[in-house]
Amino acid sequence: MQVLQVQLEIRPDPAEVGRARRWARSRLAGSGIGDDESLAETLILLVSELVTNAVVHTGCPAVLRLSLPLVEAESATVRLEVADRSDRAPVPRCVDGDQTGGRGLALVDGLADRWGWSPEGAGKRIWCELDRCSGSEGGATTYGNGASAYEGLAFEAV
Repeated sequence: MQVLQVQLEIRPDPAEVGRARRWARSRLAGSGIGDDESLAETLILLVSELVTNAVVHTGCPAVLRLSLPLVEAESATVRLEVADRSDRAPVPRCVDGDQTGGRGLALVDGLADRWGWSPEGAGKRIWCELDRCSGSEGGATTYGNGASAYEGLAFEAV
């Protein structure tokens, strides 16, 4: 299967988060991932979280990379990476209900099928992957992590 790999340079500015979301959304159509598909919404949320972390917590420029399947397939993996120049490891935080931040990595952990990070040169690369698996029941889309979406509502199979 052919994969389209694209990247966007991110400045250390909070306005870049919105630009990264718009850029990622514009890249999905050519890969067979429809704008109305729940995979697209999940991917955009993951882009938002990882780019926000890079912009807010490092104060350094970053690079957003997407690896997207070029043809619509029953199963394919979408990979998202954010590389920055900070050598500080990402640290998941425990937050209470009143705090307005600190849930980004918990969201990534809950939404992605896999995620992790590795040192890269003087910085690091944080990545996550979503497996796309077509469901056969009533138009629902199922992801490899057991989460499903039906008519725009996401839920987790227990």
